[in-house]
Parts: sequence; C-alpha cells; structure tokens
Amino acid sequence: MAFNLDLVHPGEETPCRYRLENGTYIIGRGSAAKITLPYPNISERHALLVLTADSARLEDMRSANGTYVNGASIDGVVTLEPDAVVQIGDCMLRVSPASDAASEDAGEDGRAPKAAGGANVADGPEGADVANGPKSARSAGGRSALGQIRRQAREQIQRELLTRLDLKRLTVSGVDRAGLEAQAREKIHEIVEQVRRNGKLPAGIEPALLEREVFDEALRLGPLEGLIDDETVTEIMVNGPHQVYVERHGRLELTDLQFTDDESVLAIIERIVSPIGRRIDESQPYVDARLADGSRVNAIIPPLALSGPTITIRKFAKRALSVEDFIRFGTWTRNAAEFMKACVMLRKNIIVAGGTGSGKTTLLNLLSGFIPVTERIVTVEDAAELKLAQPHVVRLEARPPNIEGRGAVTIRDLVKNCLRMRPDRIIVGECRGGEALDMLQAMNTGHDGSLTTVHANSPRDVISRLETMVLMSGMELPSRAIREQIASAVDIIIHESRLSDGSRKVVAISEVTGLEGQQIVMQDLFAFRQIGVDERGRVVGSFGPTGAMPTFFEHLRSRGLRLDPALFDPSSTREVRLETAGEMP
Repeated sequence: MAFNLDLVHPGEETPCRYRLENGTYIIGRGSAAKITLPYPNISERHALLVLTADSARLEDMRSANGTYVNGASIDGVVTLEPDAVVQIGDCMLRVSPASDAASEDAGEDGRAPKAAGGANVADGPEGADVANGPKSARSAGGRSALGQIRRQAREQIQRELLTRLDLKRLTVSGVDRAGLEAQAREKIHEIVEQVRRNGKLPAGIEPALLEREVFDEALRLGPLEGLIDDETVTEIMVNGPHQVYVERHGRLELTDLQFTDDESVLAIIERIVSPIGRRIDESQPYVDARLADGSRVNAIIPPLALSGPTITIRKFAKRALSVEDFIRFGTWTRNAAEFMKACVMLRKNIIVAGGTGSGKTTLLNLLSGFIPVTERIVTVEDAAELKLAQPHVVRLEARPPNIEGRGAVTIRDLVKNCLRMRPDRIIVGECRGGEALDMLQAMNTGHDGSLTTVHANSPRDVISRLETMVLMSGMELPSRAIREQIASAVDIIIHESRLSDGSRKVVAISEVTGLEGQQIVMQDLFAFRQIGVDERGRVVGSFGPTGAMPTFFEHLRSRGLRLDPALFDPSSTREVRLETAGEMP
C-alpha cells in the first residue's frame, strides 16, 4: 500500500504532493532526515513517520518546538487518520492512502509524477529523500532569495537611520537608554512607512517585522535577539557575520540568521561589554563578559579570529533549575539529590567537576540552594553567573586590566579578600589557577562547606588538576604536602558529563576518604553505568548507588539529620528523604 504526502511550505497555499511507499521516514532539517524541511524552527530529527500496510503512525522525536496533529501537541505514537493535519514548524502535512489513479499516474517504474515546480518526488523509504527537490529549490531559491531581499532592505533602512539619528551624539549628550530606544523606534517607523507609501517595499516583507529587525540590529543584539528569547536554545555561536549556530537539547544546529558584515558583529560585542566596564580592541582582542540575565559571553576578534568576529553565548535558564527539574531530565535521582542536600547541610567541601558545557555552573547553583538562609555566603566569579535565592549573599566579580594593562583584580585576589569578610560559605565559580591553593587553605582553616567547580575528565582527574593548579600559585611545595592539603580539604567530588546524545548527567559522586602513602584514596558512592545506545542514538543506562557507605554517615544524627541506609543499597528501589531534627520522631 502506498501513501500520498501533501506538504504545504511556509508562506504558500498550494500543497506539493509526494508518493511514499511503506517504510520509516525521519522528518527534519538535518542530513539524516528522509523528509527534509530546511527551516530554522524545525529540529534536525523532528518527527518519525512509520507507514505500514494498514496505518500511518507519527511520533515526535524530542523536537524543540513540538509536533502537532489537528492543533494538539502529541506525546508518544499517534495513528494518523486520512484527514489529519500535521503541523511541524510552519509546515503543514497530510498523509493519506494513495488512490489507484495515483498509482497509474506514477508510471511503470512506480515513481510518482513530478510535483509542482519540477521537484523530484521520493521513490521509496530509507533511500528516498522526499524533499530532495524542495530542499535545494526552496532553501537555495525562494527562501534564500527572500532573505537576501530582506537583508538588503534592512541595510538600506539602517543607513538612513544613521543619517537621521546620530546615536553616538545622543548617547554622549545624556539621553538615557529608554529615550534613545523611543527615538530610534519612531525614526525607523517613519522610514519604513515612507518606503511603503512610495511602493518600494519588496513584496513578501512584513513592515512590522522589518522594523523590529532594524531596531534590534541598531540598538540591541541584532539577529541574536530571537535566540536570546528562545528558551530551547542553550548556547549561541557566531562564527563571523554569515554563520550562526545554536545548541538545542545538546545538539548543534545551523540557523539561517546572518549579520550584515564584520562591523555589525563588532557593534553587538561593544553593546555587550561596554555596560559592564570591559573593552575589546586590537590591544585586547578577546574578552569574557555577561548579559543582563547572567548569560556568559566570550568574544574574540581579528586578527586572532580569522573567520571574523566570533561570539559564544552560554545561556542560563530564566529561572533557576530545581531538584525536580534535574530528576525529570534524568540528570540524577531523588536519592542522589537527598544525599547531596545532606552533604551541603553537613558543611562538606564539594567540588563539581566536568568538561566544557557539561552543566557544572548550573549544578553548582542548585547545590548552593541547599545552604540554609541563616548563613552569610560570599561568591567569587570571573563573570557573575550564579543566582542564589538566599537573602545574605555578597557577590564578587574579577576585573580585567585597563587599557594601560593595570588595575586587574584576579580570582585569587578576591578569594584572599573574602577570607576577611566573615563568610560562612565561600563559593568560587571556577578554580583554574593559583586560587586553588587559597581555596584549599580556606577549606582547611574553618571555612568548611565551600563549593567550587573544576574542569576535569573524572573524579580522579580532579586530584591531578588541583595539584597542577596549586603549583601554578608559585609556591614550591612538595607533592606530598599538596596531596595532604587536598585530602584534608576536599570531601565530595561530583562529576557531570555531556554524553554522546547531548544529555547532561551526573556520572559519579565520589568521596575523598584520606591519604595512604603518596596516594589519595577515593570511593564512588553513586555512579552512572551506560549499557548502550538505542535506535534513536539516545544513551541507555542507569544511575544509582555502588553499595559503598560514606565515612561520615554516623555524623548525620549528631547534626540533627537522618538518612535511611537503604539509600546506598544498589538493590533498593525505594526513594529516601532526608529528615531534619524537626521532622524526626
């Protein structure tokens, strides 16, 4: 039995019809898709269509924007009725059994006729790229042509705006940001209306959308504004003016967004770094900064960046993730969360380790939420990112050198200073140099309960990294003395990793138990065991206790806390809750 696929592309009314044989078809914008829909709001592997002799079934593949059937979002496998309307991004689809007439029209070779516009139609499953014709024709033709026209119109209006509105003069003369934006919006609207009245606005371009694009590029983050607001985007990577990638659900996707030229990207960088007192120029061609919402920004410009000005934005959720969010995402389990809560309340010194983009800062922020509201917390960061809900928090941020190369205040300087600020807890955003020695000394001299992050590939690697960073402090200490400091200071190491399917998981919670000879002794309390990968490329495994008991377990009751020992039993499936003194019988 064959099926007809009627596909309506964005901005069109007439559907294109394709003939599909029984089989499995991935729908999306990526190279693995058999039904290719090359649009930015469609995931690379968006949905799965399964055609059999008696049914057509559809399943969403954890897409960023969801899959809708008859206007309702689907969750799981849905059987499609012949009249069901499927919406994927801005595309509309309908799958129905092929009629005999269609089969006759297909010809002797079983191929369907050409669709409107001459695009070749699929000839079967698995080996058939259903949108092979539309992909090349529409992305390289209609869509890119319209995008080019919009960019040209935007550039012309921007030039006219700069002529009518001297942004630099207004800024220097003391006009505040709200007043500047109001004047810019008014002038942009005037220009667009004038172009529209003269009949020079190209067909297919919405005036309101054009006004917004011009405004964003003139005063905000240009093409990046929409990505900043998109909660499914976790990272934005600008590789020069004509290539913008994003990360969604741990996967990289190329967008169709572009800047006008290198100067447009440089203007965005200036707009980011200026409000926080940082600079970027030929003498300082790279900078770390942050957005108003705390998102981390790194920028590097020519001559160091050969492909043009490059921006990397690590976004953070608009609301702090909770324990329930971590459990729902599969990052860890309820029992692991309760154990870590007990460790924070016991004032254990904790290091969160992992690779780049593994979620260390997010996890550190979550652990910080377990600190009692009665304690004074001092945070030290290179660029302030942590968002703590406690009332008594002092935030310190490092400062780069000025244009003369002076005035720098490093993480190490701030760690030393915060020891004089009567902190109950010290939280260092990341240890990457000599500040590791000062952090270890603080942990060993009464500032227990401190937290920090370290780049490392495993819990054992954390020890080696700490040794190296202590040596970077310039203190010529013997190896055994350094290891004694580490063994005495560090209690718990949590290792988080970004797996091959893009998911982020806590893969180990380890306890540092002491020093035997020259070797630091550790034991894994919880661990993630990967057993394989499913047919969709998702990692399959389980996270749970190893059977080892923490050496400080007996101290819980003396601190008014109680945990059921079953929490560390690998055979137990029961969820355990931490009980405080007020809750214990």
